[in-house]
Amino acid sequence: MNPRQPRLLYLVTHPMTARLLLRGQIEWMQQRGFEVTVITSTVDEPAAPEDASYEVRRVPMAREIAPFRDLLSLVRLVREMRRIRPDVVNASTPKAGLLGALAARLAGVPVRIYTLRGLRLETATGWRRRVLTAAERLACASVHRVLCVSESLRRRCLELDLCAPEKMIVPAAGSSNGVDVERFAEVSAASTEGLRTELGLYGGPVIGFVGRITHDKGIEDLRTIFESTERALPGSHLLLIGGAEPGDPVSAATGRWIADHPRVLDLGQVDDPAPYYSLMDVLAFPSKREGLPNAPLEAAAAGVPTVGYRVTGTVDAVEHGVSGTLVDAGDVEGLASSLLGYLEEPELRRLHGRAARHRVAERYGRERVWDAFATEYRRLLDEASEVEPAPGRSPYRRFGKRALDLTLSSIALLIGLPLLLTVALLVRMRLGRPVLYRQRRPGRDGKPFTLLKFRTMTGATDERGEPLPDEQRLTRFGRALRRWSLDELPELINVLRGDMSLVGPRPLLEEYLERYDREQARRHQVRPGITGWAQINGRNAISWPRRLELDVWYVDRVSLALDLGILATTCRKIVTGEGVTAAGHATMPKFRGASGDST
Repeated sequence: MNPRQPRLLYLVTHPMTARLLLRGQIEWMQQRGFEVTVITSTVDEPAAPEDASYEVRRVPMAREIAPFRDLLSLVRLVREMRRIRPDVVNASTPKAGLLGALAARLAGVPVRIYTLRGLRLETATGWRRRVLTAAERLACASVHRVLCVSESLRRRCLELDLCAPEKMIVPAAGSSNGVDVERFAEVSAASTEGLRTELGLYGGPVIGFVGRITHDKGIEDLRTIFESTERALPGSHLLLIGGAEPGDPVSAATGRWIADHPRVLDLGQVDDPAPYYSLMDVLAFPSKREGLPNAPLEAAAAGVPTVGYRVTGTVDAVEHGVSGTLVDAGDVEGLASSLLGYLEEPELRRLHGRAARHRVAERYGRERVWDAFATEYRRLLDEASEVEPAPGRSPYRRFGKRALDLTLSSIALLIGLPLLLTVALLVRMRLGRPVLYRQRRPGRDGKPFTLLKFRTMTGATDERGEPLPDEQRLTRFGRALRRWSLDELPELINVLRGDMSLVGPRPLLEEYLERYDREQARRHQVRPGITGWAQINGRNAISWPRRLELDVWYVDRVSLALDLGILATTCRKIVTGEGVTAAGHATMPKFRGASGDST
């Protein structure tokens, strides 16, 4: 009997991504033995050719931040995944990446992959940047592997502390789908001339732009650049390919300029941009953020050099001084000057165009990228098949407890996002930076992890530079956060990462590990919890021996009914404020050891 084909599920937000940015890859994966399904949003636009041999399913997904709609999308995605029962989920694009990663984890998909195509947060500010940063960290924490489409994108993720280094790889030399070099290189002179006549592109050089007509893509800068070029070379044309996007629109003035300028030709979205690159003398690419942009790679395949900003992703797609020219981000004059240099020096343009074609063929061929993806799918599937559940544990301990953690923490984060942001803002205003308190704590089996909480204390020190006692640093505002357990909210991220559980012994200090006796040390046989049996039976108001005894009692009796009861009682305890502090102390006194004084 032949084993069934592994089921591969691609999940993207917009149908255009599936239709254009996965072109050829899905069929190639089918030929390599994968049964493929695609999930995309319900936009009234095809996600696949009419004769496609794979199934496309639709789930509503908003591109912009919409907590309640996102929660509904998450529920629907979990339901679809349980129906499809994929072995591998590859989720990409920001919203589908986050919701797809969470849904795959909740649905128990064996291999979960997030293809990171870029970081919207790079050009965001304020609360939006904080939300996008949290979303990226959440998506990365929910998967087994993050496939970064370029090396500079991987480095940027490390700089921003978005993902564990060991989770991130760059497939092949980068890219999410590679480039069909022959399709862009082999456009006939006759078809080029016919298209030029049809569009009326005579009488001057043609500057091209391919991408979304948005602020982040640098369209406002492109307007200034073209106006400068037009003054030096009257008769120049600007050819725009790509649709507008309501979530990041250009200014009304720029929109009118594009519509009214006689030498600006806006073609909108086209299914096949290959013939249009042959019309361009140079590609202008003033994008402010990328993962690995397709337009410079496609232009390179067509033998067209690119001028662009030196930003994440673009620095991988364009080799400065070889396949194009890069200037510092925001240097509009420098970009305009570089563009003019190519238009006035045809030999330089041809030299860099030939080098660009050679480079893209060598590094970004489609089959090379697809093979890297397939190899990673197979490797992770092999690893997943080797993992066996630990013997002697109940189904709830083995599977159910983690499923409950993922479900409830995901819902709590999505619904509670406004509260999280409000508390973060108040902490920033009242206590300053950093907003989050981070500390290494021992987790399951004593393995350390970084605990996340909102700050509740000031950084005040004495004349020797030593921190003042807790009761002097704990402000009235900090007491209020502790009273209502709001300082614990970031620990939901620890739960999603797998560091913690919703219910379990509280994570204590690393220095206590050597002070436990053998029985007390058994508290580390399970993941530490945000709340626990000791929390609802006295919290910080009971003695250390009693607290540790209650922790071990819980370890021996873990069950669904017990966890649900603890969660329900915790909610009541938060309302009453019972046991928040130990008598005579602002916080819990230190544990001195099984036989030592802990007061």
